[in-house]
Amino acid sequence: MSGSSPFKMRFVHLDLKGAPPKVSYLSEIFPLFHALGANGLLIEYEDTFPYEGPLKLLRAPHAYSPSEVTEVLRLAAAHELEVVPLVQTFGHMEFVLKHEALAHLREVALFPNTLNPHEAESLALVGAMVDQVLELHPGARWLHIGCDEVYYLGEGEASRQWLQQEQNTTATLCLSHMRAVASHVQARHPATTPLVWDDMLRDIPEDQLSASGVPQLVEPVLWDYGADLDVQGKALLMEKYRQCGFPRLWAASAFKGATGPSQALPPIEHHLRNNLQWLQVAAQGRKDTLQGIILTGWQRYDHFSVLCELLPVGIPSLAVCLQSLLHGGFTEDVRARVQHLLGISSLEIAGVLSEGTGSFPGSDILALVIQVSLHLRSSVDEMLQMDSLLGRWSGLAQELAAALRRVFPEGTVEEWLQENVHPSLGQLQALLQDLEAASPPPPPASPGPAQARAPEDMGAHPVPSSSVCPTLASC
Repeated sequence: MSGSSPFKMRFVHLDLKGAPPKVSYLSEIFPLFHALGANGLLIEYEDTFPYEGPLKLLRAPHAYSPSEVTEVLRLAAAHELEVVPLVQTFGHMEFVLKHEALAHLREVALFPNTLNPHEAESLALVGAMVDQVLELHPGARWLHIGCDEVYYLGEGEASRQWLQQEQNTTATLCLSHMRAVASHVQARHPATTPLVWDDMLRDIPEDQLSASGVPQLVEPVLWDYGADLDVQGKALLMEKYRQCGFPRLWAASAFKGATGPSQALPPIEHHLRNNLQWLQVAAQGRKDTLQGIILTGWQRYDHFSVLCELLPVGIPSLAVCLQSLLHGGFTEDVRARVQHLLGISSLEIAGVLSEGTGSFPGSDILALVIQVSLHLRSSVDEMLQMDSLLGRWSGLAQELAAALRRVFPEGTVEEWLQENVHPSLGQLQALLQDLEAASPPPPPASPGPAQARAPEDMGAHPVPSSSVCPTLASC
């Protein structure tokens, strides 16, 4: 099923830090992933992993049980989907550092997103997390250790003192922690290779990267979710990494969760263009340099952000992107195959899918979300503006009456209006009066000025651009 794809590995990212699917749904959707051309999964558990012992406080109430994780792995294997777990070990540590018992390990006390790399306890913590995750993933060839968007690195007190020493830089600090975590993986799990998001490596000079020892320990994942990514720039970045000594690289595109922190419906055309441009990047690079591509599907931009597109809603976008990667482009044959696999009669790329279409697992959710997204807000807004609505329709009725009078006798005009207009206007007028009668009187004026206070900032939530974080979690 390799087709003409330059990516021998095609991994679907499951971001479980928001809306984690039930195992029963995964059992329905994994066969479709395989049929669409996926041969692997990148599973980002965050707080849904069943941590034990001192780490049990990291578990969310809805976390999977150990037996459920085992069942997910069994289902994945049954459908030829290789599983790569992802454990955050540096940035995006909100789900860990939000806990009071671990808050002392923050790089900056106010923000729970970045781990303090100077504390021995920090490495022990992430080492224990890695060990527990890999214990439930025996035989994993890769482990993703995150390391993206390490905000505020170097701004903690310990870092400031360390940076005052000659030749110490934030790049050195980043590489040191990355090397320590990767070395732990290598020592305790020698058959498993760490992957890292590449954004913290991009601007580090080649000689510093080469001398750090990191290229011998990890495989970078180059991520960019934009519809207009710089193909030539990515090809040059790949060559830079190769010159630094990284023997293997990965790409990361997106099929959902990268175009807005509260997006409800993924723009399929945007994600298709993004994945097609990654095909161009692969064509410019050296053969076999890119091991594969990860199609990210962010569910939250970070631990404290709202939900974006749900997994079932993103399936048509995933299908279009996977099939295009598999066959080397989006052709009419690819369109027809996607329509067949999803049970969609007419696949819309540039706009919203037609309502009520599709027979894939979760297609009913997609149909209902489309209705809510397109009609609920406008309907409610219209109701809340009933006085304007009544005025608008009353004015239109008067215009219509005047127009009718130019052609018909008064009796005909009144009869038509009584039959087709006045009943609806009467209902609207009565409802508006009922709402006005039910509304409570306004509260008395406050004796003094009252100023609302915003809740304390719990971390940085940047609005993503074309290069949102791979944890968008892109950020």
